Amino acid sequence: MAKALDAQARRGYALIAPPFLYALLILAAPLLTILTYSFLTDGYLEVVRDFTPANYVQVWTDPIVRTVMLRSLMVSALVTLVTVLLAFPVAYYVSFIVRPEKKALWLFLITIPFWTSYLIRVFLWKVILGYNGVINSSLTGLGIIDEPLTFILYNVNSIVITLAHAYAPFAILPIFVALEKIDRSLLEAGRDLGESRAMTFWRVTLPLAMPGVLAAVLIVFIPTIGDYVTPELIGGGKIPMIANLIQVQMLALDNRPLGSALAVTAMAIVALVSIVFLLINRRFLKARS
Repeated sequence: MAKALDAQARRGYALIAPPFLYALLILAAPLLTILTYSFLTDGYLEVVRDFTPANYVQVWTDPIVRTVMLRSLMVSALVTLVTVLLAFPVAYYVSFIVRPEKKALWLFLITIPFWTSYLIRVFLWKVILGYNGVINSSLTGLGIIDEPLTFILYNVNSIVITLAHAYAPFAILPIFVALEKIDRSLLEAGRDLGESRAMTFWRVTLPLAMPGVLAAVLIVFIPTIGDYVTPELIGGGKIPMIANLIQVQMLALDNRPLGSALAVTAMAIVALVSIVFLLINRRFLKARS
């Protein structure tokens, strides 16, 4: 029996070895390279292989880096909040209101934005929000305003709107999956016991949908904090986030050690925030149960 188990284990290891090595090469190698560079010294147009923690000291003590990092966290949190709040009603409607034979069509329509490039969608929002864009032209044509509005582009609001639209399908789909797994008899039992629809939603539907909400939060929060294109185009380069600062250090200033330290620090902060959120959500679910 032991020999049979060992043979099965060896076959299992042989089966997972190729994808494991591929993942190690594609994911771990770049991360280890960035981590190594973050402890090296920047020279003139070259990287001096002298080990030093000075890059991290500069990252944590530089007020500009601190400001940009806090702005990135704030924008990402705001985008996540807006996206999830708008995605939940859509997912709820598709799951509970739409007839079963129509759900596939709705999901198909929700995923249509994936057909176009992310960069094209960002440019479209720049056209919509621009000085002579769709919104300003419409308001001017209707006589509502005399001059085009200048505060709807190149600011945090425009960045939040663009990112919320870009990541809406990523939030809708996991929430929809969580809602689909809810046993409808539990909702009927709550109403039979005299609970209103609002209280049934608050005490039954929402807690059971929290795994999907949590997945949506993490799926939106993690990539938006490192978004580079939207702050550059929609923000006009006036509202840089941490990814823009990393790009400046890596390419414009050719300071790869400091850029690597910024990247590692950003990843560590995102991981810490995600872990804290997971722990809070776990306590919330235990309290609800």
